[in-house]
Amino acid sequence: MEPQKATAADPLRGLLAVVLALALIALVGFFMAIGKSVLLPIVLAVISVYVLVAASEALTRLPGGAQLPGWLRRCLVLIAFLVAMLFLGGVMVSTAEQLAGRMPSYLQNLNALLTQLASVVGVDNPDWQKMWKDLVDGLPLQRFASLALGSIAAAAGLITMVVVYAMFLMGERGDFAHKIAVALPGERGIRASKIVAQVNGAISDYLAVKTLVNIILATLSYLVLWVFGVDFALFWAVLIGVLNYIPYVGSLLGVVFPVALTMAQFGSIQTTIGVGLLLTAMQVWVGNALEPRMIGRKVNMSPFVVLVALALWSAIWGIAGAILAIPLTSIIAIIMASFASTRPFAILLAQDVSVFAGDHRVEAKADPA
Repeated sequence: MEPQKATAADPLRGLLAVVLALALIALVGFFMAIGKSVLLPIVLAVISVYVLVAASEALTRLPGGAQLPGWLRRCLVLIAFLVAMLFLGGVMVSTAEQLAGRMPSYLQNLNALLTQLASVVGVDNPDWQKMWKDLVDGLPLQRFASLALGSIAAAAGLITMVVVYAMFLMGERGDFAHKIAVALPGERGIRASKIVAQVNGAISDYLAVKTLVNIILATLSYLVLWVFGVDFALFWAVLIGVLNYIPYVGSLLGVVFPVALTMAQFGSIQTTIGVGLLLTAMQVWVGNALEPRMIGRKVNMSPFVVLVALALWSAIWGIAGAILAIPLTSIIAIIMASFASTRPFAILLAQDVSVFAGDHRVEAKADPA
């Protein structure tokens, strides 16, 4: 009778484990949402360190880079990172100030363009023109400008915190392995070190190559915008590169914003179509040719899981969560794949399950039955 009782209790124990796991996930998500102001800069700093470490290792492949000591390579990378962040913050603040000043002229161009389009299609109604004029006059431009400047100031503060955290993390990175060995002696420490090494390898490779791809896309986009004389071409190019971290949706948003500006700036359908086609062509080439060739399958997640992760992380941390969705979900998948109890969930997240086939063969051989 006792074996039967144990067998009957197994489904209840499994159900209880699933319920407790879901409750834990909900609790963690709740704390991540309310602790966004504290946790987000730390997570961004950790992700930045992955890119910085990859850049430091890339210096060894340059002529004379292998002869540089490790601390000097890290210092050079940190200085470049600091300069890039300061430059990015300056571009954002300058763009916000100039955009607020040019908003009235943009609205005037839009008014002229819409009036021209209305006359072309035969809609020449004074009531429609009055309605559009009332709408434009009623727009709270000052409020929009204040909100934009406030968002820029918050982003500048976030960038400052990320830079400070990244500098300290880079300085203490070398002692992390020793801390694991002391905190988890024996087999647990070895296993934890393997998990950390696997996470570091997968995420660092993905972020390094993805960053390089985004830099190429931003450079090409800047050339297109500069040739057409689009205002704030550098800002839009940087925005296109940053939004390309967001899977699927980012490439669309990266084209929509500068194309909408060209309509307001030039008031010309031809110019808008030309800029839109060229930027779209850049996105298609990068997304279908360059990125698959360079990144390949460095992140083993199915497209459906990518969309779900994008929705979940966006709900928790907004745009920053959308940018971090792939790295964070990959870290969770790697950790789950390292334990037998959670490996089935990692398999469900994966696109290529052949990498787990060896684990099942080993378990099958070890099974006495």
